[in-house]
Amino acid sequence: MAGNPAHMFHHVAYRCRDSEATRAFYEDFLGMELAQAFVIERTATGRDAAVLHSFYKLGDGSFLAFFEVPGSDFDFKPQHDFDLHVAMETSAEELEAVLAKARAAGIEARGPADHGIIHSIYLRDPNGYVVELAARTERHAAEMDPTRNQARATLDAWTARKAG
Repeated sequence: MAGNPAHMFHHVAYRCRDSEATRAFYEDFLGMELAQAFVIERTATGRDAAVLHSFYKLGDGSFLAFFEVPGSDFDFKPQHDFDLHVAMETSAEELEAVLAKARAAGIEARGPADHGIIHSIYLRDPNGYVVELAARTERHAAEMDPTRNQARATLDAWTARKAG
């Protein structure tokens, strides 16, 4: 197999507390269409289940998905950005509009933050996850090019630093 077989995300999936509250945030607030929802009664490996799997469509045709598993033991908590977050791309104009909309709706929101390659805002969804909306800057292409940015050398130096 030559090259990278992963072409793009089909979906990234998380657990959710309540599918309707999750839908209200992603579809009603962010405008991501609920593209599919189905109940899983039996897993592909033959286990009994009672799970709702839902999918929200992004502009590039990929999906953000959720599993609601009532009565299961899962530690829902407000996540720290470094632990877990999902970042989705948007325009600079939409960043400001969503930030204002979030603040008006009483949704936890931070930003905008200037990360050099992107400008970001951060929202908290009903499950405690951090949702980042990011707009590329003019530096993005150059700084995300591994032939120019020394990504491997940075990783190697970090690994050596940890080893002491």
